[in-house]
Amino acid sequence: MTLSLDLDFIRQQFPATCWNWAFFENAGGSFVPNSVIKRMTDYMTECQVQPGELYPASAKAQSRMDNGHFKMAELIGADPQETVIAASTSINVYVMAQALRPLWQDGDNIIVTNLNHEANSGPWRRLADTGINVTEWSINPDTGQLDLDLLQQLLTDRTRLVAFPHVSNITGEVNDIKAITEMVHDAGAEVFVDGVAFAPHRALDLKKWDVDYYVFSFYKLFGPHMGCLYGKHEKLLRARNQYHYFIGEDTLPGKLNPSGPNHESIASLEGIADYFEALSLHHLGPGYGDLRNGAAQMFERIQIHEEKLSRLFLDFCASKANLKLFGPTDVRRRAPTFSFTVDGMKSGDIPALVLDEKIGISSGHFYAKRLVEALGVKDVNDGVVRCSALHYTTIDDMQRLVNALDQII
Repeated sequence: MTLSLDLDFIRQQFPATCWNWAFFENAGGSFVPNSVIKRMTDYMTECQVQPGELYPASAKAQSRMDNGHFKMAELIGADPQETVIAASTSINVYVMAQALRPLWQDGDNIIVTNLNHEANSGPWRRLADTGINVTEWSINPDTGQLDLDLLQQLLTDRTRLVAFPHVSNITGEVNDIKAITEMVHDAGAEVFVDGVAFAPHRALDLKKWDVDYYVFSFYKLFGPHMGCLYGKHEKLLRARNQYHYFIGEDTLPGKLNPSGPNHESIASLEGIADYFEALSLHHLGPGYGDLRNGAAQMFERIQIHEEKLSRLFLDFCASKANLKLFGPTDVRRRAPTFSFTVDGMKSGDIPALVLDEKIGISSGHFYAKRLVEALGVKDVNDGVVRCSALHYTTIDDMQRLVNALDQII
């Protein structure tokens, strides 16, 4: 049986205006399905009050927030108390850096790779000002890859944490999270994984990977602009409270969300579950099981479709001698996020040249400035051109992009 996707059905789940353009900046943020929009609208229309009180509107507000939180914990295979939903991935990493620092001694070591988006880099590097020894796990500048042998050399008995991305938002390469985690655990340290560029493309299996901490962004996963932090329960309990002084150290997840919950956005997260359940029912039938099982099966189909998109784009890149692609050419080792430079052209000029074809792409360093520098891009602020797809991207749209780029490169 062919594990195909019904793109017509999928696109019907989103506002029709989404498809007026061929959109290829999905790595910057995905479109949001109607189910999410409806959940947020219903919350703000019916129960935009302080949640958690006894009167009906307040009780309804709390119930809807709880449902959003619980559904997202189910989707990633975690307990709700292991799942912190806050304003963004950047703030989640910053808060955790502050929450973990009191557990470490001056002179302890953390390892941060320059493959990271700055969200999973800067907060750890700033701890150098507090007495922590920060070591950089550098990529191979020729391949953009991480070398596990080099990591092994960097690990010491004073290493407390290694921060790295599951997928780079520039090179698109999928790192071997299981192998890295095992190596770090063998050294007695913990891992902090940025999954922002992975979560929209493959199912999350955090327990199987045995990661200590994992972050991703809902606005890359068909939801509102919010971030999610997973942490093993015992490790989040050990982390120090970052909220008000009267919040107990055993109060999870609240003690790690000093901004407090965004009520309507958390309620709208149930719409992400609605979306995956609609896809599962349509493609798999009523016997698909629960939300997590259905989503896992859908991600198998999503991966197959995205690999087809990737082959089309990678074949185009291979045909252009003046185009330098960053990241692997094996579709099985990457997400459909493609970054490149073109000899004799500024990256910043290229997105404007496809506007007449109603194609949206972007350029820059995408908050991975250290990586762009390490890859040898001459003008880091001009950066790279980035084109990124998701499962709702059609083959026709990818062909439009390739044809348009072919005319200008």
